[in-house]
Amino acid sequence: MINNVLPEPVEAGRIMEYLPHRYPFLLVDRVIALQTEPEKRLIATKNVTINEPFFTGHFPGKPVMPGVLIIESMAQAAGMLAHLVAELDGKKGALFYLVKLDNARFTQIVKPGDQLELDVIQKRIMRGMGQYVCEARIDGRKVASCDIMCAGEKT
Repeated sequence: MINNVLPEPVEAGRIMEYLPHRYPFLLVDRVIALQTEPEKRLIATKNVTINEPFFTGHFPGKPVMPGVLIIESMAQAAGMLAHLVAELDGKKGALFYLVKLDNARFTQIVKPGDQLELDVIQKRIMRGMGQYVCEARIDGRKVASCDIMCAGEKT
């Protein structure tokens, strides 16, 4: 069980204050929980609808969310974790770029009508690089997972 420190969910308008992504590439709809102890962890959601532009070609008559976009949604959730933790520390979060992906696994198809629950745990931040363990679930069942590394933008 996550020890939630958010007074209320973080909705799309506030998410756009932290992430540079916009339609059709903003893949986090809501942050529902944030934990800072004993580990930094975030739970977010992505509602998958038939109106997603990628369903036109992936695949006609049998819409399936591309795995790379599931990974991108987990990476965006990691970005939200970095920003919200920085904010709690009284700092401004940096823009992070995905630089490495390991151990990607897909265990179930994601289709229109599904709600992805994105669970991201920060393993460490060192020299402007963040390591995260990510999992995407539908109705409590794991559909994808990966380990990612992000690098903060050099100023």
